Amino acid sequence: MNSSRLQTDEYINGVLRGDRGILAKAITLVESTLPGDQRLAGEVLKAILPHAGNSIRIGITGAPGVGKSTFIESFGRMLLDRGKQVAVLTIDPSSQLTQGSILGDKTRMQDLAKDVGAFIRPSPSGSALGGVAASTRETILLCEAAGHDIVIVETVGTGQSEIAIKTMVDFFLLLMLPGSGDELQGIKKGVVEMADAIVITKADGQNATAATTAQADFQHALHLLPNQRSGWMPKVVTASAMQGKGLPAIWSMIEEFKNSLSKTGSFAANRKSQQKAWFKDYFSVLLSADPKRFARVAEEERRLAALVESQGLFPREAARQLLDTYYTAITSGDR
Repeated sequence: MNSSRLQTDEYINGVLRGDRGILAKAITLVESTLPGDQRLAGEVLKAILPHAGNSIRIGITGAPGVGKSTFIESFGRMLLDRGKQVAVLTIDPSSQLTQGSILGDKTRMQDLAKDVGAFIRPSPSGSALGGVAASTRETILLCEAAGHDIVIVETVGTGQSEIAIKTMVDFFLLLMLPGSGDELQGIKKGVVEMADAIVITKADGQNATAATTAQADFQHALHLLPNQRSGWMPKVVTASAMQGKGLPAIWSMIEEFKNSLSKTGSFAANRKSQQKAWFKDYFSVLLSADPKRFARVAEEERRLAALVESQGLFPREAARQLLDTYYTAITSGDR
């Protein structure tokens, strides 16, 4: 039994009254893979669900060095000044060797983290597809139930993470550096297509002219892409997180986005689509974990892996044999 585990009501009541300490413990609970923790997490999530869903969920991504943490801290401070409650979920890359993660974003947003209206939670990406933590959706719900009306999710920026985060947020923001407009041919078209807006960061000092040029280049590129189903025309803006320039305009744009899509029903339709994606993704997680219940399957996996490594068996054939072993274990009920 996990000695730090609270009672169900303690989690629920703590989250609903906005207790940041209990909110952090509730997130740790949903991140846990222990069966007992998972059962308790399910009870907590079911109870807080009627109190969730009222935030604007913003996904932010960009290449390393684009200034995501600096942008988020300045943007978050501006939102706090407007009376908003802000939660920031930063997904840290996990080492494939040690499974550890740096979890440094909280230290890079020290001013924001000190404010009682803000909650910053770094989470390791683990083995989740695209670097988005597997429990991110549940964490968003917990933050919403705790009273945070803006939830920002910062991704690792590993390529596939943008696809994953698009199915979790309402508004997807892509940060780019000044001068990157000259490199449009090298940018993955899919990432730009998914963006609801592009922000050219560090648009100050000597970068100001380059930022304006990049803005024009990206705006032209966006006009060549297919229109989004929602009818929203993605915008390109410039901003300086250090000077606070452009941040109010970005928030106004996000509010315009929500108001516009709410009138057409696209905002609610997107949320429903995300629920379906959540169901499918979680079912895949359960399926991938299920074989671990059977000792026979684990033993066969080790044997087949050794054969594949020594080139004694083709990987495709090994995978099929392991699947057959899994099917046999299920039908026989043999653990």
